[in-house]
Amino acid sequence: MYPKYACREFLHVFPLLEQNCAYGPDTIPQIEDISRFLKDCTGFTLRPVMGLLTPRDFLNSLAFRVFHSTQYIRHHSDPYYTPEPDCCHELLGHVPLFADPNFAELAQEIGLASLGASDEDIEKLATIFWFTAEFGLCREGTEVRAFGAGLLSSFGELEYALTEKPEKRTFDPSLTAVQKYPITQYQPVYFVADSFRDATSKLREFNSSMRRPFQVRYNPYTQSVEVLDTKDKVQHFARAIRNEMQLLASALEQL
Repeated sequence: MYPKYACREFLHVFPLLEQNCAYGPDTIPQIEDISRFLKDCTGFTLRPVMGLLTPRDFLNSLAFRVFHSTQYIRHHSDPYYTPEPDCCHELLGHVPLFADPNFAELAQEIGLASLGASDEDIEKLATIFWFTAEFGLCREGTEVRAFGAGLLSSFGELEYALTEKPEKRTFDPSLTAVQKYPITQYQPVYFVADSFRDATSKLREFNSSMRRPFQVRYNPYTQSVEVLDTKDKVQHFARAIRNEMQLLASALEQL
């Protein structure tokens, strides 16, 4: 079903997981191996967790490029449904996309926006995560494909989502953030992104309208989040941007 319904980024990464992380019908992939693979690809790592986290804790971790992954598996008496995320959902649905740089940037942007956000904005960001990372669709030419983990780990909803039965709307964070959704049945509404980059751009514009007591940036060198709350920090950030722009201009001249 994946070749027919999954997005191109998922289809590119999945064979790499088979080669490098023991994905296959006769083995159970280990979180440590997958985490090392993801770190090499995008800087994301997996952190084991016993169950559901609060929306704030879960989203905050994405700012640091950390994804909390459950370790248990759904009961064999009902292999087609689990009331909470299990390792099938995490490893089949989420992991492949976290190895894609553009999706990783989108997920981290949701996380960065959650730092210092109000409870109301946390709820909106969690809803955006639901309709993107969990149940997102994207356009590929004239086709619509799935990239949400809730779809990619459910053969029934994966097929259903790409029929004419549910309503499909263009991804708009301001509208997506307030859309109600069921958690125990197929979604009646899905949102379609033009691309991960376009979704990230729209999300950044949406995030800029949120009221927070500070601004933050992720430092990939230290793998930490910096709070831009002093003149010195802002000036240091500006110098870093200027240096990067000089490097970019030099690279463009050599093309």
